[in-house]
Amino acid sequence: MARQRRVTATDVAREAGVSQTTVSYVLNDVPHQKISAETRQRIHAAVAKLGYAPSAAARTLRTGHSNIVLLLLARMPLGHTAIELVEQLTQALQEHGLSVVTRIDDGGPDASLWADLAPRAVVMLAPVRADRRKRMEAAGIHVINAWRRDPEDAGHDTLAHSQHRVGQLQARYLVAAGHRHLGYAAPADSRLSDFYELRLEGVRDACADLDLPAPVMRKIEPDRESAATAVQAWRSEGVSAVCAFNDEAAFALLAGMRQAGLAAPGDLAVIGVDDIPVARFAEPPLTTVDQHMGIVAAGLAEAILRRQDFSTASAGKPRGESATVVARQSA
Repeated sequence: MARQRRVTATDVAREAGVSQTTVSYVLNDVPHQKISAETRQRIHAAVAKLGYAPSAAARTLRTGHSNIVLLLLARMPLGHTAIELVEQLTQALQEHGLSVVTRIDDGGPDASLWADLAPRAVVMLAPVRADRRKRMEAAGIHVINAWRRDPEDAGHDTLAHSQHRVGQLQARYLVAAGHRHLGYAAPADSRLSDFYELRLEGVRDACADLDLPAPVMRKIEPDRESAATAVQAWRSEGVSAVCAFNDEAAFALLAGMRQAGLAAPGDLAVIGVDDIPVARFAEPPLTTVDQHMGIVAAGLAEAILRRQDFSTASAGKPRGESATVVARQSA
């Protein structure tokens, strides 16, 4: 059986009775072209009738870039909110014809994927060397450093800003509840060190602003024994409340407290981060910080789209707070 010939833009132009250039202008939504609504309608009708699908490879050759946004993630365990961020960003950019390709990035030998994909933009949610960013920018790629700001980098650091704010929210909530000496439960997993330091810095800054002692940081393993040891040490030092790196770390603390015959919030208040679905079912229900990934994703999408030549509406500036405290019984 003979293979069916691929429908081309020339076929669409012939069906619609217009030039191939006009078809290209309409389908690529090129701005500042005076093409009537009736002509646009005929072209779209021809596309639907013929089943035309533009060639992504041909578009990349023609424009020098694809409609891909490359999202580089740090090599670390991906929690609930990281997955939600990827989903929200993917959905926001799909509405504008952009596809998100996600890559776990460790700077290894295959770190040149960006050169093969020719993306419109690279969003860095991972530490990437400055010289590598400069090579991307020299190739005409829009680079957004959403991880954290380096001294020589003028990136957007969207994620760094939001994670610093998360730590501040935790600390200020506990202080408002009457606590004056805080602890910080950091994960023992070294892959998360860059990430938890952003939140811990927020806790430290909030304590400094309020003229309170710096938080006492301890790393805990995700088990009862490690958590129980940390809880008892904090209590011996006068710590009355702990900011946990995330909800999983907070669950470990609550389990460790039960093993030590203690209970939140009377013996030690605990606040987590992420408001994962089971947080409300903890014992006691977990006070936590809800990171509104829709807001963070909208900020990233807006940063990408405002640098692209789209004549359609931009993503718009995000509205609302990027994180809020969800008060429950643990703090």
